[in-house]
Amino acid sequence: MSALELVAFDIETTGFSVSDTVTVVGFALPMGARVFCRTDDRSAPDLEATVRERADEHVQVSTHASEKALLKAVGVFTADRLDDDDVLLVAFNGETWNAGFDLPFLRSRLAMTGVEWPFRDVPYADLLPLVTQRFNTAVDGEERTSLDGVYETVCDGELGELDPFAESSEAVAAFEDGRFVELVLHNVADVLRTRRLGQLAQRYCSKSDFKLKSLTATIDA
Repeated sequence: MSALELVAFDIETTGFSVSDTVTVVGFALPMGARVFCRTDDRSAPDLEATVRERADEHVQVSTHASEKALLKAVGVFTADRLDDDDVLLVAFNGETWNAGFDLPFLRSRLAMTGVEWPFRDVPYADLLPLVTQRFNTAVDGEERTSLDGVYETVCDGELGELDPFAESSEAVAAFEDGRFVELVLHNVADVLRTRRLGQLAQRYCSKSDFKLKSLTATIDA
């Protein structure tokens, strides 16, 4: 398991219903983060430079005029960067056996915009059941199951200073208000948290605990 290169994945959206849309898609890789941010043609001057300065991480940010343009760009990136036998895509509650958010939401939006499925020939593991079942995440008798709560409990918690939001729901208002720096920083914090949790699990959990699945679609378009 240690030979697999972890790539963490997370999205931001305008809400939770089928009519809501994707605003940000982010990935954490060994050398930093790659973030795709939708701006709807609104101004986002010096977005990448400002995010890099505040995050103190290598972050590459691109802006896109529409959800469809963003999703297409993600597909180009994944075809180039994730087409490797040694890559393991991970998310936190991205898709578990009976639930999850990121991948089901993304499937619906891809279908509605007519954009092809971006994840081919890449194994996937969800960290929510892995970390909460294989580590003690209870604080004062209460189990922590959110990404930031679990990260604060079993990791150093330092990324809390990077994240400008106390709640993920604040990302909705940030997009509506055009506060793209804060929106991207929140996503960067989440993908970095996810990747570091995955690295922790690689150190202390068995290969079988990861419950790998393929994300390759049944029929190629």
